[in-house]
Amino acid sequence: MDTIKTNPMKKTIYILLVMTLVLVSCKQTGPVDYALVSGNITGKEGELTLMSEDRTFSKTLESGKDGSFSDTIRTKPGHFFLRDGKNVVRLYLAPGNEVRVNADAGDFDNTLSFSGKDAASGRYLKLKGKTITDLTGDMKSFYAQDETAYREANKGIGTALEKILDSMPGLDEGFIRKEKRNLHYEYLNALNIYQNYYAHFADDPDFKVSDGFLDELAGMDYNLVEDYNFSSSYRQLLQDHYRERSGKLSESDSLPGEIAYMKVLTTIPDETIRNGLLFGHASNNITFVSDLEAYYSIYASASTDEENNAVIKKSYEELKALSGGNPSPVFSGYENYEGGTTSLNDLRGKYVYIDVWATWCGPCKAEIPFLKEVEEEYRDRNVEFVSISVDRNKDRDKWKAMIAEKELKGVQLLADKDWESDFVKAYVIKGIPKFILIDPEGKIVSSNAPRPSDPELKKLFEEVL
Repeated sequence: MDTIKTNPMKKTIYILLVMTLVLVSCKQTGPVDYALVSGNITGKEGELTLMSEDRTFSKTLESGKDGSFSDTIRTKPGHFFLRDGKNVVRLYLAPGNEVRVNADAGDFDNTLSFSGKDAASGRYLKLKGKTITDLTGDMKSFYAQDETAYREANKGIGTALEKILDSMPGLDEGFIRKEKRNLHYEYLNALNIYQNYYAHFADDPDFKVSDGFLDELAGMDYNLVEDYNFSSSYRQLLQDHYRERSGKLSESDSLPGEIAYMKVLTTIPDETIRNGLLFGHASNNITFVSDLEAYYSIYASASTDEENNAVIKKSYEELKALSGGNPSPVFSGYENYEGGTTSLNDLRGKYVYIDVWATWCGPCKAEIPFLKEVEEEYRDRNVEFVSISVDRNKDRDKWKAMIAEKELKGVQLLADKDWESDFVKAYVIKGIPKFILIDPEGKIVSSNAPRPSDPELKKLFEEVL
């Protein structure tokens, strides 16, 4: 038998090639840690924003001149909102998902479609939203129904949605299972909000639901991590449950509401839920708290999520720099409604009471009558009332129109870069309205001043003016 000689160098190269192919193959078949979101929104060029439903994740997606976009999303599974500045698409994303969103910006609702191997959840959520809108109809009429009619209407919505869910082809079994539980939580949450909504829409502020109306919430399990991660209605029910407990603690121990709420959250046995609710409240409310040190101490002692903790610690340190007596951050060259521009330094020599607001903000507009009253009462005192709008520059005409319509007084300014303005970011403003008081030397009196409707504002003015 003949012997075939082999070249040692060729053999070595061959072995290395085989090993490389094996490694590449293994890498390609490993678990994917991202979702792929792509699509084309015709007539839309520029940026899209993808934000998680719980607002813990946000990413800007760039679209080309033809409206096309594509990006990988690395975050925990959940519901997301894709916004093009005007229109909103609801998506469910998890690692390994691939979904393509297509629409014409000029006729968005009628042209919105989904493709890709995980398109079914997008189709379901689109149809779900339309069904809820159609069956709810006019909000005032819907929420002003009597208890029996309201309960039955919500049961009917749940039944219709479950039929859609069962008949939608291509949905993942895990999604179906979790969504069915979510539909039940949406029903329970609808019952839970009924008292406040009826009181508002029926103009009956003293309305109370009858005994037994909320019996279906009795015995609810508040420690279901999978449901917490999937369902915003379940999370809302949890928050309301713990707020009710914190209200009792606040009253019994004479604690500020935000301190009592954080104390209650520290007692949650499940780590994921505890961390999530602590972070959710702190990320949105730490800038408003009356006792920063106590609030942060409670948070830091109970949260075990290092990534969350780094975010809250950064906010805490920024807010410490805004304590009374420290120099105030400044704004420069803000557009003045009366013409020209205004900077904070132009107002030196007076106390400056700043209202950060926007034309689209309901709670901001609710403060207008009270602000007018305070302005009138203190017009001859050494205080300047300044309103800074965080409306976008493209909404300048809306800003001007509301000032004229509401006959707003004081110094009316438009921030240079809305929420991204240096002044807004320096004051760690997470929500509006936000009120700030600065002394004649440009030092902070209060970075979280009382709002005009709060009697404490006049007490503060009498102390310093």
